[in-house]
Amino acid sequence: MHQKITGNLYAIRMKCVIIIGPQAVGKMTVGRAIAEKTGYKLLHNHMTIDFLLNFFDFDSTAFGRLDTLFRCSIMDEVAKSSMSGFIFTFMFALDLPDEWKYIRNIEDIFQTRNHKVVFLELEASVNARKDRNITPFRLEQKPSKRDIEASQKRFMEFGKNHRFNSKLGEFDGRHHLKINNENMSPEEVAETAIRELKL
Repeated sequence: MHQKITGNLYAIRMKCVIIIGPQAVGKMTVGRAIAEKTGYKLLHNHMTIDFLLNFFDFDSTAFGRLDTLFRCSIMDEVAKSSMSGFIFTFMFALDLPDEWKYIRNIEDIFQTRNHKVVFLELEASVNARKDRNITPFRLEQKPSKRDIEASQKRFMEFGKNHRFNSKLGEFDGRHHLKINNENMSPEEVAETAIRELKL
């Protein structure tokens, strides 16, 4: 089941798809499926996270500054390019004002160059996501998750502190599609997103 898309879509130069949702909901896997079907480029959040963890602790000032710098620099160059589309995955804590500010900054990077930003939100139960947290593909793509005991502990703790799925109307004024993907394959979710978001 998925909610009807909000907002009006029109012909633009490029689409930036921001995939949001809680930990292990399938953002990277769905992003990859969309990329394969559309030719869009994918930047999933662990591409920068796992690189920077080679040098800095996750909660360090240097990590946060460089993570933002790397991601925004990449997006700025993408927005200047002739690419048809770009996908970014982000575990968006919707209860934090700083994270909304971060999202608005990404929107500005693309919208000031006449590109369209759309949101694909994924949701699934805690049990489904806990199982997905240790799938072979996830562990292959995200080295920091390979300590399964520590990863599962972080998984259970993370969701207690913040809210990662939206409330009704929270994305009004933005192009937003919310899908419960608990019983859908990544390919099915990708096809739905491509159709509904007109990717």
